[in-house]
Amino acid sequence: MTAIVSRDTVGVSIRSASKHYGLFRALDDVSLEVKPGEFVSILGPSGSGKTTLLGILGGFVQPTSGSIVLGERDVTLAPPHKRDIGIVFQTYALFPHMNVADNVTFALRARRMPKAEWPARLKAALDLVELGGFGERKIHELSGGQRQRVALARAMIFEPRLILMDEPLSALDKQLRETMQIELKHLHRKLAATMIYVTHDQREALTMSDRIAIMNKGRLVQVDTPERLHDNPVDSFVAGFIGEATLLPVRRVDDHSVDLDGVRLVSSRAIPNHPDLVLAVHSEKLTLAPDTGTPNRLVGVVTEALYQGESIRIFLDLDGGARLSLRVPSNHQGRSQLKAPGERIAATIHPDDTIVVPQAP
Repeated sequence: MTAIVSRDTVGVSIRSASKHYGLFRALDDVSLEVKPGEFVSILGPSGSGKTTLLGILGGFVQPTSGSIVLGERDVTLAPPHKRDIGIVFQTYALFPHMNVADNVTFALRARRMPKAEWPARLKAALDLVELGGFGERKIHELSGGQRQRVALARAMIFEPRLILMDEPLSALDKQLRETMQIELKHLHRKLAATMIYVTHDQREALTMSDRIAIMNKGRLVQVDTPERLHDNPVDSFVAGFIGEATLLPVRRVDDHSVDLDGVRLVSSRAIPNHPDLVLAVHSEKLTLAPDTGTPNRLVGVVTEALYQGESIRIFLDLDGGARLSLRVPSNHQGRSQLKAPGERIAATIHPDDTIVVPQAP
């Protein structure tokens, strides 16, 4: 074996899975189809049920009801070591008394794979995660990013049909975490493996995923591509959780317009016929609007401007009482548009970016 390639990529079918602890429903009738070779992130706040779902997929948690099908095989009652699943834990779960090679080949030993195959598999796995030549290193000699790569190599060395990841980048610093997100995305392309990734970091999920499954209170709220989740949320929970959005209550005027504190805003999207509506205003989709004839024009007073590296976030209180923010680039042009706190400013939102959704239950 000269390279690790998923030879038997399979899809995953989660069918009406529930997990109850007494009266508490940690997972409530969740169904999800993951296609072969797909990278799906499970995203949600703490307590949303995403870790419970991953535990059921891995065989560490038995569902109260429902089933898990891997390819054509029902694995609902199968123990973890009989599921042919690679798992990368949040803590990496590496053995400190073993070197890199022993940690990675532990997965082969546990599955009683022929020892004659170990050297080739080990070399391929370490090369894949760019740790060739690190086999004799001790775990304490590695950086956080290198330990994460060792955990990835161990999860992939036996060519699993599915790889599960439980917030594997959460312990890394921001810069390294963002670098590893890109590396994981590239790694997924090389392997063509099916991956399910649990995270609470929406930027991480947006960066890496083919699709994202949003969870809240034990239920799936919306499953879609990153772009559609961001631009077409089903309700105020998804709108507030994905991206940097301010949620403002509005009143429906007609099929394509709403009223925000006396200001009529036009949308190119159909306005839901719902008694409780929310306007989701993304900071990056607001632009400054000096022209009084600009549609969807919102006027207010600057309260604060925060320099955040690549951009400056401006907070303003609208004349109607609502508060929102917009971003301008931190380059010369952006700085020239800045107003001091207390000055009036006008912003506009394009009808294509005017997102109105029902209030989440």
